[in-house]
Amino acid sequence: MLFLIIYFQSPVNLRNISREVKYFAKHRIFNVQNDLIKEIIESRYVELVCFTLMPNHFHLILKESKENGISRYMQRILNSYTKYFNVKNELSGHLFQGPFKMVHIEDDPQLLYLSAYIHRNIKEVKNSKEEEYNFSYSSFQDYLARNRWGRVVKNGYNQKSIFRCSKI
Repeated sequence: MLFLIIYFQSPVNLRNISREVKYFAKHRIFNVQNDLIKEIIESRYVELVCFTLMPNHFHLILKESKENGISRYMQRILNSYTKYFNVKNELSGHLFQGPFKMVHIEDDPQLLYLSAYIHRNIKEVKNSKEEEYNFSYSSFQDYLARNRWGRVVKNGYNQKSIFRCSKI
């Protein structure tokens, strides 16, 4: 899921996505060639600002780069992950309940509040011993130290017209 959230910001297709996902799952490195990363950045639907993946939902802060970009981005992620999950577990049908939720961020204080909420959300999981700054399924550590994703994740935003998407 994390690979899809990072990679599907753009309509660019990988020739052998399963190989890239396996490498990513093993090494936690986005091992796509630089020219492909450049193409992803130049053609992306959205700019991924921050994220957290939880056991039963996820949160994203996105800036839309193209008209209907958030909808196209979410469709790619949700369809791809559902297909992966169903094939892996020999299931069929829906995985997610209902459409994703989207809230327009009006100002910088709201952006800061939502960023803090998203990054601290792991503390809400019952019996979680995870510290938010060590949680690898969140972008929080990318704000505190080196950004693991380079230019593919745009941390450090301070402007309007950013959206928060949540899928439960």
